[in-house]
Amino acid sequence: MTDGGEPARPLRLALLGLGLIGGSVGLAARERLGARVVGFDPDPLVRERALALGVVDEAVDDPARLGPADVALVAAPVHALAERVGDACAHVAEAVVTDVGSTKRALVDASPAPRYIGGHPLAGAEVAGVEHARGDLFVGATWYLTPRADSEGILLERLHRFVTGLGAVPTVIGHEEHDRLMAAFSHVPHVVANAMVAAATRALGDEAIPVVGPSFREATRVAGANPPLWAGIYDANRDAVLDGLDATIDLLAEARALVAAGDPDALQDWQATAGEQRRALLDVGMTGGPLREIRVVVPNRPGVIADLALTLSRGGINIHDMSLSPSPDFRSGEVALWVAEDHAVRARELVDEVLA
Repeated sequence: MTDGGEPARPLRLALLGLGLIGGSVGLAARERLGARVVGFDPDPLVRERALALGVVDEAVDDPARLGPADVALVAAPVHALAERVGDACAHVAEAVVTDVGSTKRALVDASPAPRYIGGHPLAGAEVAGVEHARGDLFVGATWYLTPRADSEGILLERLHRFVTGLGAVPTVIGHEEHDRLMAAFSHVPHVVANAMVAAATRALGDEAIPVVGPSFREATRVAGANPPLWAGIYDANRDAVLDGLDATIDLLAEARALVAAGDPDALQDWQATAGEQRRALLDVGMTGGPLREIRVVVPNRPGVIADLALTLSRGGINIHDMSLSPSPDFRSGEVALWVAEDHAVRARELVDEVLA
């Protein structure tokens, strides 16, 4: 209910792209947030299926007909992301505009609109298409948000709450850091998996073996996945992927030298170190545990909330929830941030540094 006793207006969501991810966002928004969803897809058959499956309340054949919204989310193929983000900024009035692409720097560079805040949910499936959309796809999934220095705090807060409402865990990160980490943890491993398959095929030659071992199956599970999608990702994140490949090549050269030296103790230490590092990487997380509220008065200047969020992110601290309360004269406002209790003291220090 509103303060005046009238029923609250449902959240308005505009979707540009109605495949697996876009369709799942639509289902989750309708089921979990009671949103009214209007969707666009260039394929009329996809639009018909999305309507029939309850992914959207209305489907349109032109982004210009989407109308105003609170959130506009672009879930288009990699090669069409920039164009569709531009469509959303041009045609969806009032909305914070976001996307679900796995690379961010190129989109930030291509979209000068201050309403655009990049996004990337770490969720998906082995299948594609709106017919496989699920309303629970994002539950518990990390969802990166990549605000810019000039992103408005009210829009970041709105997007943060929207992502939380879908069941995901929003995590603020800089767009360049995002692309570098995605190269290290996703894009380069896909390249390496492809190379491992090629190397094994070359080693096998014309021979036949009865079974492939589990190590090979697990290490190469992503090899050859969705060629159109991954060709676009490699291209969009080219610089970070090349840096990651150079680093990997250097590490392989070090490993080769270690094996060639034939020192059993050194090889055992190397293997043990890799195991320890893997466990540490898998244990890394900025979520979980009791939360602590931090309140602070901030000046009404562009980018102050984005600056706070990115500073905390660089310090390894995730904002689980946030709220903004402007002062009556709009010269300042109070922001409440909820962070893990173990991070509260450091978070307060970082906030004070930003506002000093």
